[in-house]
Amino acid sequence: MNWYNTSNKRMRFNDIFSQLYIRTTACRLGVNMKKPTLQEIASALGVSRTTVWKVFSGQKGVSDDLRNRIIVKAQEMNYKLPEGIRSSQTPEPEPPVNIALAVCRPETSIFWMDIIHQIAKELSCHNVNLVYTYLPSFISWNYVLPASLTNGNTHGIIIMNVYNEELLRLLAACPIPKVFFDTATAVPAAELNGDLLLTENYTSISKITEHLIKKGRKSFGFIGDINYAKSNFERFDGFSRTLLQHGLPVNPELNLTSSIGIDTYKEEIESFLDRLPSMPDAFVCASDYVGCILMQLLTKRGIRIPEDVALSGFDANLENPLAENLTTVQVFNQEIGFRLALQILYRVQHPNVPFETTYIATKVILRGSTGDPII
Repeated sequence: MNWYNTSNKRMRFNDIFSQLYIRTTACRLGVNMKKPTLQEIASALGVSRTTVWKVFSGQKGVSDDLRNRIIVKAQEMNYKLPEGIRSSQTPEPEPPVNIALAVCRPETSIFWMDIIHQIAKELSCHNVNLVYTYLPSFISWNYVLPASLTNGNTHGIIIMNVYNEELLRLLAACPIPKVFFDTATAVPAAELNGDLLLTENYTSISKITEHLIKKGRKSFGFIGDINYAKSNFERFDGFSRTLLQHGLPVNPELNLTSSIGIDTYKEEIESFLDRLPSMPDAFVCASDYVGCILMQLLTKRGIRIPEDVALSGFDANLENPLAENLTTVQVFNQEIGFRLALQILYRVQHPNVPFETTYIATKVILRGSTGDPII
């Protein structure tokens, strides 16, 4: 598919864009751009109105050269040609490009909706159709992918919030260009058969952990399912390595990193707190969702934040009011959506170039939950 990579097609795109801009600007300014008459087209070429009429009505008696000149002039004057009338110089319209957005549970957070909106916005700028495809969180042994992904009408797929290993492998087997936003820990980039986009995870969590160490915290816990997502695993890796670099232990008893049910986070974290041999000085959490649950449970137990326990999250998601006081890592949703859209367009254009793993930079935001002033 090379719908925009030749000079002729770029020229055609520029011509179309120019006309669209002129019409839009004229509309905003209140200029009346009425449809030109047959006589105006005829006068512009020095021919009779009857000759122009013959061309537009499909009549014989006009040479091919003059016929083409009349059609081209009519197009220049923004005359809407009758159905089936075209110049031999007018290229055939190209088939539409369809990109599928395959996503699980987008309704769980505005985080996903922001990214989806930006993807749709960017693809529309390229006259590309976006086909929304909902995927389940869990699949049975005989599950088959939706027809919208396999019927041959889809040119590429953007895959988001999909962490089921079997489903990821089914998607990886689709023989069309793909871009994944994150992946399951057990399905590495090399097995995706597509490009992988991630937020920067390791360095940002390392910075938060180091910041807490410098503030005098000695014992640390981490909460987040590191088997669920590669991003979570990288965050735990940044946390663990930073502790070891400062001579502090990574105590398994203070970490909740095993698989956690999608709908049972609160219950499982509460059970984890009940089993703790002692309360650590700080908790680093894999997400703001986890951080807010932990903040609520600790406060309920009479534990002061940050005086007794400091804690942090990830995502800068302010859907929960408690997150306003939570040290976190800002993820730039619009840039992620923009980059996903451009990457799938690039991959459709260049299906045979080596696959890419790309990280989008993040930003640490220090707040009251780590004893820092809220900026």
